Amino acid sequence: MKVEQIYTGCLAEAAYYIESEGEVAIIDPLRETKPYIDRAERNQAQIKYVFETHFHADFVSGHLDLAAKTGAKIVFGPNAKPAYEAIIAEDGQVFKLGKISIKVLHTPGHTMESSCYLLIDENGKEVAIFTGDTLFIGDVGRPDLAQHVIADLTQEKLASYLYDSLRNKIMPLSDDLIVYPNHGAGSACGKNMSKETTDTLGNQKKVNYALNPALMKEQFMKEILTGLTPPPAYFPKNVLMNIKGYESLDTVINRSTQALSPKAFETVAQELDALILDVRDAAVFAKGFIPKAINIGLEGQFATWVGTLVPDLKHSILLVTEKGKEEEAIIRLARVGYDNCIGFLEGGFEAWEKTGKPIDQVQSISAEEFSDLFKQNPELAYFDVRRRNEYLSEHVVGIENLPLETLSANMALLKKEGLNYIHCAGGYRSMIAISILKARGFDNVVDISGGFSAIKKVEKLPLTAYVCPTSLL
Repeated sequence: MKVEQIYTGCLAEAAYYIESEGEVAIIDPLRETKPYIDRAERNQAQIKYVFETHFHADFVSGHLDLAAKTGAKIVFGPNAKPAYEAIIAEDGQVFKLGKISIKVLHTPGHTMESSCYLLIDENGKEVAIFTGDTLFIGDVGRPDLAQHVIADLTQEKLASYLYDSLRNKIMPLSDDLIVYPNHGAGSACGKNMSKETTDTLGNQKKVNYALNPALMKEQFMKEILTGLTPPPAYFPKNVLMNIKGYESLDTVINRSTQALSPKAFETVAQELDALILDVRDAAVFAKGFIPKAINIGLEGQFATWVGTLVPDLKHSILLVTEKGKEEEAIIRLARVGYDNCIGFLEGGFEAWEKTGKPIDQVQSISAEEFSDLFKQNPELAYFDVRRRNEYLSEHVVGIENLPLETLSANMALLKKEGLNYIHCAGGYRSMIAISILKARGFDNVVDISGGFSAIKKVEKLPLTAYVCPTSLL
């Protein structure tokens, strides 16, 4: 028996490859099928099943392409109603895979079809559980996402179901089970996941607040529903793609890998009002870019930020990338449903620059320069675009919090006269924010190079953290 976790850091997503006697099951695959098919071919094995723990919100799954290419059967838990052929399993149904078995445990709560898969070895011993978004390491799946697709599925109703699922289906299982979740730290599918991507169920019973046996249902519901931030706008759209189906990724890649000369690139951008998405490193982008281009670098949580900041999945997208990164960018866009990339700039930004076409740059100052400026002029416009919880954890006294995900709705906070100084944690998000602002006509924005990480090292500025009032403890 072979079990392999295939972890994708930019989405904090874990898929699983399980093999026994030449038969393979894949659990929660990403949209690109090659990693799974290649593994099976190397082992001279056949993919028999594609198990889905639920209809994912944060990525488009690869189940349809995998089934089409390998003949594998797609399996969902009870209540699932996909618009394509799939096995809708019963609670407790067992699937044979070589000498091992996979048992379905219906665990509604994150969604109504949410299910876990219990792995049973050739001796009949339960050895692992694949928990999807029902149970994470240190956390559980948020119960508020399904209501964005089906209004009647309120977060209170799903939180109640989740409590029962954990108590009745998960907690009675053996402590030595290995827990394999669908996500780790950084995913928006939970509130406070661990950086660890696997653990024993016994240890989770000790340290995971949601598995505390003393926690009553009302307490559990209050705990799990407190502090939820709005999910990225693309989540319900990805759910619908996973339910209804989608184009083959091969079709998307073939259509999108169109090399455009600078002249053609400019023409297409103007005629289609396309979004110019520059995926180069933030520091490289700052030195020179196409006016009105938006920078979301591939090296960060690229797909998540695209999904958060670009509301229309069908928006035409033109890419500016480093050489050889074009297909990677297209695949990572498609992972979250952005299938309408219409081409990329042939030769990259250097080709654009050589034509003598207009370019733009980002003004920046060092953390040391910022420190001196802030002490002399604390009344100027300074903005911290980190998430609210990061800001509350620690920030420079006097700097206003303007989380990147709320930028479009709060541009009125920026000064039209004078300069606006912006920082995030390390520079990735501040460059996204500045590129958006410049595209909207704000040329008076300055990046604080190195972000809060660099600012802290200066040791000249007063820092503070939010202190919970005693009445709330």
